[in-house]
Amino acid sequence: MLSLIGPLFFLMLIVIGIGVFLHFVPLGLWISAMAAGVHVGIFTLIGMRLRRVPPAQIVLPLIKANKAGLDVNVNQLEAHYLAGGDVDKVIDALVAAHRAQIPLPFERSAAIDLAGRDVLEAVQMSVNPKVIETPIVSAVAKNGIELKVKARVTVRANIDRLVGGAGEATIIARVGEGIVTTVGSSADHKDVLENPDHISRTVLSKGLDAGTAFEILSIDIADVDVGRNIGAELMTDQAEAEKRIAQAKAEERRAMAVAQEQEMKAFTQEMQAKVIEAQAEVPHALALALKEGRMGVMDYYNMNNVIADTQMRETIGKVEPLQVAGQPDKNKGE
Repeated sequence: MLSLIGPLFFLMLIVIGIGVFLHFVPLGLWISAMAAGVHVGIFTLIGMRLRRVPPAQIVLPLIKANKAGLDVNVNQLEAHYLAGGDVDKVIDALVAAHRAQIPLPFERSAAIDLAGRDVLEAVQMSVNPKVIETPIVSAVAKNGIELKVKARVTVRANIDRLVGGAGEATIIARVGEGIVTTVGSSADHKDVLENPDHISRTVLSKGLDAGTAFEILSIDIADVDVGRNIGAELMTDQAEAEKRIAQAKAEERRAMAVAQEQEMKAFTQEMQAKVIEAQAEVPHALALALKEGRMGVMDYYNMNNVIADTQMRETIGKVEPLQVAGQPDKNKGE
């Protein structure tokens, strides 16, 4: 029993050693590379393991590049992987550019990938242009009519400006600005409806793709709809505002008139109170005059007679004159 422990332990060590060796030395990848005519040394593969670089993500793209006739080495691919790039996508982009005869060196492709852009999609867009559909752009002509315009922009990726160039959002914003400017400079909305291609030519001539990662090939007006009469609505709103201002001023004048009327009523009531107060003093003044001898009894009676006579005359003046018998009424026809 003890004699079997030694050989089993030795066999176990051999198995563990073989497993560790196969882990650090991917023989399958090495054989595949050699069969594809790509020279990758054993120590290079071991170095990848030590640098925590998956050998398969370097060797397989290298084989693909070699079969496509690209001049790419292991150090370039490994450096790009360590920088956080997508090695397989970069190689696919290089192969697509090579087949389409688009000059694209590895350094530029790696820079585009590290900049966060899809380099493979950019190469495909260079070969097959992309159509960007703008949202509905609302613009108002000089006669106040609103037009709703939708455009389709055909763009092609400009690989030389992918790093640092603006994206699709900038293209859409610039096209929308050009549509608003073109429609706004039109005297009548009917001119735009009759010649929508005028918008395309005007917008395209502004060089909207400057500083972007794209090259604008064409701008096509897909749809033009007539919207609201903005001019009439503005005039209506202005008239309503002026009406409210006039009503406010009229209300202010009415309030001032009411205040003045109330003030006059108060003044009248005050004067009436003073008159009543003065009239109340008359009997007292008469009594005092009689008591002090400044006025006689006959004078008092004469004054009452004058007052009574005055009241009688006022009463007679208010009564209409009686109609004499036999005379026609002047207010009626004979």
